[in-house]
Amino acid sequence: MTPFSFSTAQIIHFGRGTAAMVAEAAARYGGRALLVHGRKAERAAWLLRDLTAHDPQVHSIAVSAEPDLPFLERALADIRRDQPDIVVALGGGSAIDAAKAIAALTPSPGAPLDYLEVVGKGQPLAAAPIPVIAVPTTAGTGAEVTKNAVIGVPEHKRKVSLRDDRMLPHIAIVDPSLSDHSPPGVTFSSGLDALAQVIEPFLSTKANPLTDALCRDAIRRGLGALVRLAETEDPAARDDLALTSLMGGIALANAKLGAVHGLAAVIGGRTQAPHGEICGSLLPHVLQETERALASDSPVAERVTSIKTWIAAALDAPMEGVWDHFAHWNRTRGLRGMRELGLTATEITEIATEARRASSSQTNPIAPDKYDFDAVLTRAL
Repeated sequence: MTPFSFSTAQIIHFGRGTAAMVAEAAARYGGRALLVHGRKAERAAWLLRDLTAHDPQVHSIAVSAEPDLPFLERALADIRRDQPDIVVALGGGSAIDAAKAIAALTPSPGAPLDYLEVVGKGQPLAAAPIPVIAVPTTAGTGAEVTKNAVIGVPEHKRKVSLRDDRMLPHIAIVDPSLSDHSPPGVTFSSGLDALAQVIEPFLSTKANPLTDALCRDAIRRGLGALVRLAETEDPAARDDLALTSLMGGIALANAKLGAVHGLAAVIGGRTQAPHGEICGSLLPHVLQETERALASDSPVAERVTSIKTWIAAALDAPMEGVWDHFAHWNRTRGLRGMRELGLTATEITEIATEARRASSSQTNPIAPDKYDFDAVLTRAL
């Protein structure tokens, strides 16, 4: 067996009602707390109230969009003057990534670009991050158990990672009730991102027995949850989708990703389209190209066939043409194609070239220089 390593958050609390634990858990880290939340402050009012009961001086920051370099620079200018003891993140992947980046960079001197991958110097953090408690309100990125934060760099039209093993949140509190009655668009775009994040580690060149065990269960669990939520609001399906997202975060932190996220990093930086919608729209076409390119006797081909079987069963679709059926099903759920998200045919070759260099593409089951990113993008238009 090939040696592997495995890491995740120090403590994970999962289940309805666990959000009530956040303030007490934060108080154990000291007197100064920073709350990072999504753009609608009223959705964080309950937690701000609970935190203030323990710390009257708690500060808060709203994240109105996916975090980018200018946002991070402004936030650090304020926070470095009075460092918190604990950073609490409440929201979707954007809020959690922003919180992890702030917690990581506040104690480390210098500019954020010193530490960013690809467009920056990629230096290791100079000091340990401030501890983070992550509380997701959507089921998608699994950011509550990952060791990176995705940051947009408008000047380079790219999204890149700030990455360090110490960026894993100390505590992840996953209360599926916080995602109840999410709008359909949010549910499906984030849910399909969660699905991509259990499929890609399952096919990754870094897959290992622990991530395989998580992914096999989560792929089927996530598919079933999305199908049920297409029909009606269902607390049990919300639970399953939240668990799929959590498993995906753990899996990608340990086995990494593939072409879907390699392309999404480039497309998201160029178009500013929502990350989950990009991933959901690309996923069927990436799977189709992967199946086409793999040798029939490849061990990964068996895994692709399993995924194909699970998708066909969940969507009640025939195996023949299942990728097209999956793409059509996504569109009927409101996901836009690449053209609607702002991509043009003239950009395909350039985007494909950049995607081959993306960090996520390096663990694609087919080597980036042998994978037809152009064909994926052409079908996804």
